[in-house]
Amino acid sequence: MSSSQPDLLIRNGMLVSANEIFQADLLIRAGRISTVGHDIAADSVPELDARGLLVMPGGIDTHVHLQYAQGPHRIVSSDDWLTGTVAAACGGTTTVIDFVEAPPDQTWMQAFEARLAEAAPQAVIDYSFHMSFNRADEHSLREVERVIAAGISSFKIYMAYEGIRLDDGDILLALEQLKIHGGLPLVHAENHAVIKYLTQLHHKAGHVEVRWHPHVHPAVCEAEATYRVLTLAGLVGIPVHIAHVSAAETIAVLQEFRERGQMLSAEVCPQHLLLTDTLYDQPDEVAARYVMAPPLRKAADNAALWQALQEGLLGCVVTDHCPFTSAQKSGARRTPEFRRLPDGSVQAAEPESTWLEHPLTFDKVPGGVPGIETRLSLLYHFGVRTGRLSLPQFVERTSTAAARLFGLYPRKGSLMPGADADLVLFDPEYSVTMSAATLHQNCDYTPFDGWPVIGWPRIVLSRGEIIVRDGQIVAQPGRGQFLRRAPYQFAVQH
Repeated sequence: MSSSQPDLLIRNGMLVSANEIFQADLLIRAGRISTVGHDIAADSVPELDARGLLVMPGGIDTHVHLQYAQGPHRIVSSDDWLTGTVAAACGGTTTVIDFVEAPPDQTWMQAFEARLAEAAPQAVIDYSFHMSFNRADEHSLREVERVIAAGISSFKIYMAYEGIRLDDGDILLALEQLKIHGGLPLVHAENHAVIKYLTQLHHKAGHVEVRWHPHVHPAVCEAEATYRVLTLAGLVGIPVHIAHVSAAETIAVLQEFRERGQMLSAEVCPQHLLLTDTLYDQPDEVAARYVMAPPLRKAADNAALWQALQEGLLGCVVTDHCPFTSAQKSGARRTPEFRRLPDGSVQAAEPESTWLEHPLTFDKVPGGVPGIETRLSLLYHFGVRTGRLSLPQFVERTSTAAARLFGLYPRKGSLMPGADADLVLFDPEYSVTMSAATLHQNCDYTPFDGWPVIGWPRIVLSRGEIIVRDGQIVAQPGRGQFLRRAPYQFAVQH
């Protein structure tokens, strides 16, 4: 840790950890938390008055897709590493974990170096990666050990989507290698054959509008795949983390395996907690904004997810932030047509010709929504203020649990002395009406446009440096650091 980081004393704040709430001062030295207590004496150290604010560990979002080229048409998500991490910071998130997905002509390590080269000069907050386990050939299986040695100890497994998915036999090979070397599988659980069959069925019936999207991704498709991968993981004897759970049926599967003693964890996104599939019943150009996989579900699923989040079966709230502009969603562009600069100005991109035939069918809309900036405030407003979550649960679900799960604790997600001084000074009474015009996400809409929320970050620190003050970024691109993560302790000793 660089000793050039400024020291700072935060006075009069209400500190909130995953375990307790207490009034105290907090001293930062050389970018780390030095002392937590009362009436701390620190001569010549600048002071920050946090009266009326909650002082919490910085948010950790372990599922984001920045500067991500999706699908065969390589449609690039609209937030790059600068705009995306600026938006994250302004929303109170100080650490993100993104993905490395190697194309066929690159090894996993080559793809990692390429992603690192994209992130390093741009990121304003700290970051790490999951490696996509998108093939199970002999060379890739041998690369697992090298990838983990490089500091990437979690691997994404897709059970659906041509070109990146693994079948059951390959999943077993992948899980076996991860067990040997200490890599955690993170699984997108959907039944590929069901999606393919239902897509063909609806196309034959002339059902091509966006409103048919959720019909080809039914809840049973997610629940069955979750059951299957947990069964396979049980055979190998390795924990599994289930990504973006969206359905009550999946909750029932998780509960069944948890009661059996299966080693598992799972996450949920704000969009699946708060939005429903009625949003698809709009004109295609509007409905396309909500195309994601898994899709939005019913109000009953929202309720089941909230209950599982409250009880801890769902341990982390992440965003699956993968934004595309309206022009990209409609098939007009591969790349975003504008870029929000850190000072708030908008830079227009070069013109680009249309790349898809029209009309755009439901299965051709790029999947993903923006959300990296709105996660903490949405969960505070609809979780804490409604009584669904306590303040310590809020910190646990947005920061500490993710730090523990992905090998970052206690450096991240903690208020303990010695931890990085990644902190959010959160105003529990500050009111904001969400809109694309005022958010920093590089997108021309938000799924929560017009939603009023109470509770918003006022000051954000990363490693002791103030990077956001009153909604404005004050950090320089490239200050973010890559976080190396150690192998998991379940690795087979050999």
